[in-house]
Amino acid sequence: MRAGAATSATANDTPLGDSSVRADMEALVIVAHGSHLNAGSSTPTFDHADTVRATGAFDEVREGFWKEEPSFREVLRTVESDEVYVVPLFISEGYFTEEVIPRELRLDDWDPEAWDSDGTSATHATLEATDVDKTVHYCGPVGTHEAMSDVIVRRAESVTGDPDVGEGFGLAVVGHGTERNENSAKAIEYHADRIAEMDRFDEVEALFMDEDPEVDDVTDYFDSEDIVVVPLFVADGYHTREDIPEDMGLTEDYRDGWDTPTEVDGHRIWYSGAVGTEPLMADVVLERAADAGADVSAAVETVREETSGVGASGD
Repeated sequence: MRAGAATSATANDTPLGDSSVRADMEALVIVAHGSHLNAGSSTPTFDHADTVRATGAFDEVREGFWKEEPSFREVLRTVESDEVYVVPLFISEGYFTEEVIPRELRLDDWDPEAWDSDGTSATHATLEATDVDKTVHYCGPVGTHEAMSDVIVRRAESVTGDPDVGEGFGLAVVGHGTERNENSAKAIEYHADRIAEMDRFDEVEALFMDEDPEVDDVTDYFDSEDIVVVPLFVADGYHTREDIPEDMGLTEDYRDGWDTPTEVDGHRIWYSGAVGTEPLMADVVLERAADAGADVSAAVETVREETSGVGASGD
């Protein structure tokens, strides 16, 4: 078990039967997909939970997964607090955030209409999980929060090692894309448009793996010699470590690795890997909870300060 992942010190000191104390406690539960096949899939979830936990903003911080333990169905039973903020570590609104998670958490009276969303504007809904006698503030996914745009930019800074990266650079925001869920593309386009409006990068494009415009042809969409490519995925896995690098021509075989940057068709490609591994993602988790009423302003400032460093580019 990951150190610190199970309980916080405050929760450890609180007797389960003391309802008066539990009523004053607040918990954060971060829910993510997880994987039986990719051991690193849950790493960003634990990392961001640890970052939030260290701020002391919540009495308890827990993680729940679809494909790992503790499961969505059981995670609320690991929480002592009577008031819980649930933040999905997912990129888009859709099947998991609108059906699977609310069903598994057994949120009474849940209806996707409660978010009143156009596909990228989900906020939160306050519901009761009566089987565990808790009030749950169910938040929209991190991937559609406006603060995610800042994380994408930070990812570009991290991979280039330049806190002022932008001028002379193009930026490609890459998503999976699927005709089965139009919201999958909406999240990518939403952030590409927001970053373009910042006038920081010379060019900003939304590209996809499974629909046009495709990331395979990334150099066709940019005039800039330098292109930062940021995949809007929560964790590094098959798509970000194998498919995208090979599809862009960074390497013929992902097992051989690639240079950062790699020259492709006269352009230098700075490939960042999954945006969800960026430490600033913890800020988006807190922002989602804040939108639902959590008093975490001090924690937000702490996380922004502690994750402001820009690392050197990789190999």
